[in-house]
Amino acid sequence: MTGPRVARTRDELADVRRTLPGRVAVVMTMGALHEGHAALIRTAKQHADNVVVTVFVNPLQFGPNEDLDRYPRTFDADLAMCAREGADVVFAPGVDVVYPYGEPSVRVSAGPLGERFEGAHRPGHFDGVLTVVAKLLHLTRPDVAVFGEKDAQQLALIRRMVRDLDLDVEIVGAPTVREPDGLAMSSRNVYLSAEDRRVALTLHRALSTGDLDAARAMIAAEPGIDVDYVEIVDDETWSNVSDSTETARILVAGRVGATRLIDNVSVHLGTRHVG
Repeated sequence: MTGPRVARTRDELADVRRTLPGRVAVVMTMGALHEGHAALIRTAKQHADNVVVTVFVNPLQFGPNEDLDRYPRTFDADLAMCAREGADVVFAPGVDVVYPYGEPSVRVSAGPLGERFEGAHRPGHFDGVLTVVAKLLHLTRPDVAVFGEKDAQQLALIRRMVRDLDLDVEIVGAPTVREPDGLAMSSRNVYLSAEDRRVALTLHRALSTGDLDAARAMIAAEPGIDVDYVEIVDDETWSNVSDSTETARILVAGRVGATRLIDNVSVHLGTRHVG
């Protein structure tokens, strides 16, 4: 089986991109690929003739006390997964390729939503995410971009950026992929000890209640979770739920041991009010 073509520079990517016929989809990753990423690639293949996977650990979205230096980097294994899933191109640039002039002084602002939930706990995070996503969209020139629903706030912000800035790309959300025990797949799961993992499963069990108060109570009862937030939002507007909200999303984030985890589920409310 022939593996994907690897591009590491802008010129190499441009040369490969010119040879791709039909519709092109992109899956943006920071590497350390797992089955969740494989599912994104499979979803991308359903929407396009060719799939480009980007592998780039973006320093702009890490805060000063976050895990940029210890973020797992497993390129050989990542490339093997891309080959297995039938990706056509892997774009794996260095920081100097994505940011040739150093840290950009002009960035994409995530706006008010970027300051809530994850944004409140990771100031500037979503500005860094949207800036690199915009750059990678320009460089890969896809017809479709696929992102996971596990990072639901990120997905919502990317959709808003594409809409507000008139970017000519279709954004597709792919369902969260979970381990057999229910834990949402994440590259950071490798940091969890056996006990941490047992504690982390409380997050999914709490969300599975489909009720905000019950979820909060269950998480509060687990002393091993240092919770940042457990909230519910309108799944369409990301504003507070109201009597007219039909579909909402319960969000959770917290630290288990030294590892910060996020998760979310969509819940159907109909016309029932949730306080």
